[in-house]
Amino acid sequence: MAPEQMPRKTQDEKIVTAAVLIIGNEILSGRTKDMNLGYLAEELTKLGVRLREARVVADVEGEIVAAVNDCRARYDYVFTTGGIGPTHDDITSAAVARAFGVPLILDERARAMLERNYPPGGLNEARLRMAHVPQGASLIENPVSAAPGFRMGNVFVMAGVPAIMRAMFDGVKGKLVGGRPVLSLTVSGFLGEGIIAAGLGALQQRYLDLDIGSYPFFRQGRFGASFVLRGTEQARLDAAAQELRSLIRELGAEPIEGEPAA
Repeated sequence: MAPEQMPRKTQDEKIVTAAVLIIGNEILSGRTKDMNLGYLAEELTKLGVRLREARVVADVEGEIVAAVNDCRARYDYVFTTGGIGPTHDDITSAAVARAFGVPLILDERARAMLERNYPPGGLNEARLRMAHVPQGASLIENPVSAAPGFRMGNVFVMAGVPAIMRAMFDGVKGKLVGGRPVLSLTVSGFLGEGIIAAGLGALQQRYLDLDIGSYPFFRQGRFGASFVLRGTEQARLDAAAQELRSLIRELGAEPIEGEPAA
């Protein structure tokens, strides 16, 4: 391996990881389309946090508990969306409390937030469910509809409604400690994945510090693929991309910077 192709990641370079748990039967049934995962993935990437896993979990307490405990042990951060509303099937808060082995309590700070949002007498028993959080949790403010999310350890519990989830995440992202921002570079070509697979695999082996993905498409009446290179050092991306362009040319196609026109 040539010196310029050696991975340059040092032992003390921290890779910060995350998982997203999308909670709700409505997602699994197809009735509701998830709009949160893409947003979180993009925002976490900007912060230098690498999203390693995303799961859709049913409204079953035991399954939520298992998913939370598995992910919080494996990743630096876990973000959940959904299941913290006022109805009987909103069980995320109780499940997170069980995952951490603490009681679910009425948080007076959360109650005060809700009382300010409703007219006198409007904070009924159902709405008061949204003021219950695991004991020891810190609140995540909700500037859209008042009902807060919460943080328990490395787990951030947020609403499923996209506008509310984004407002909540905006309030906590400044507290996240990420690694180096992940950069990306895309080169495309009108050639089949089967043709370039061997050369692409060899390229990945020469640049083990980069993630190289292949994404096929059918545009302009032709098959092709976009090759996305991701890493933390621009020089490494540029060097790998140059080799990739040469490989595409050797296989009889012309490299295209970015995504080709539809």
